[in-house]
Amino acid sequence: MKEIFLIRHGETDYNKKGIVQGRGVNPSLNEKGRSQADSFFQKYQNEPFEIVYTSTLQRAIESVQSFIDLKIPHEKFSELDEIGWGDFEGREVDDYFHSEFKRIIGEWKLGNLEEKTINGESPLELQQKHFQFINILNSRPEKKILMCMHGRAMRILLCTLLNKSLSEMDNFPHYNLSLYRLVYDGKEFKLTTFNDLSHLHVEV
Repeated sequence: MKEIFLIRHGETDYNKKGIVQGRGVNPSLNEKGRSQADSFFQKYQNEPFEIVYTSTLQRAIESVQSFIDLKIPHEKFSELDEIGWGDFEGREVDDYFHSEFKRIIGEWKLGNLEEKTINGESPLELQQKHFQFINILNSRPEKKILMCMHGRAMRILLCTLLNKSLSEMDNFPHYNLSLYRLVYDGKEFKLTTFNDLSHLHVEV
């Protein structure tokens, strides 16, 4: 039996300003994001995590740095990086972006999962990377796992782990430093905690 604590990274100034990040933009946490990370650590620091998995991006690593400082083994995987938003990355939201983003999300909900932004990445492309990571995850002996990644990528990974269509990804809301917990019995993953924010003293 494996238990996975899956969290989204803490807030960055890009999040605060509504600027698209994606895998190509790599900011650090802001003050609020560091506070969120500390709140999560204060609640879960005594969990016997055997390993920490993160994306390769700063905001994910910084969100769990306190656990890494406890000398828990840490591994970075580019497969856990955020989806590539292409030409939208690093841009503030304008009318064109808002309409195009809404269109693309609508296409994904309709099951058109090869749709993507200019020079971006589709959900199906990212899912192929997730399959590679899941094979590694399932092959490893660690039973208690902390993972930190990114909002859209986390939605896609949750669908994949739970054997759901990627068109259902928006059924998994997220917030900076929100928590999903899953267990794996050797055959299938099951969700045990849904978008938990109690460690942040925030109501969903």
